[in-house]
Amino acid sequence: MSTVEKAKIQDVPQIHQLINHFADRDEMLPRSLSDIYENIRDYFVHRKDERVLACAAMHIIWSDLSEIKSVAVAEECQRQGVGTILVNACFEEAKSLGIPTVFCLTYQPNFFKKFGLKEIDKMELPRKVWTECFRCPKFPDCGEVALIRHF
Repeated sequence: MSTVEKAKIQDVPQIHQLINHFADRDEMLPRSLSDIYENIRDYFVHRKDERVLACAAMHIIWSDLSEIKSVAVAEECQRQGVGTILVNACFEEAKSLGIPTVFCLTYQPNFFKKFGLKEIDKMELPRKVWTECFRCPKFPDCGEVALIRHF
């Protein structure tokens, strides 16, 4: 069974490469190196030896809301449960911090629906969520689907 751990600063270049590999294919939104460095504490990784093969981030938005983002799994590790373990690690961290609601914005809604997230209209999310969106080159028409889960 695969395990995950909190990311380390030396993982940032590999996380950046992994995320942007999928972003280049329009399967997720890109992340800059500076964004990943600034938010490294949000990230979980799955690695083999020194190679980061998968990542996911759980970002706190407010006292009652967090976002799962940047879930990326290298092709050779897909369909092996690694993504599931990463998302569950994000859920567990949210629960341990007492955050009752988790959401995501994604191009892969069916993956997240397996975890009990329900599709909602993006406009139902609080304005605080849009802080990052305003800086995105795809705003306001990114095409991501909003999903949410309440614990």
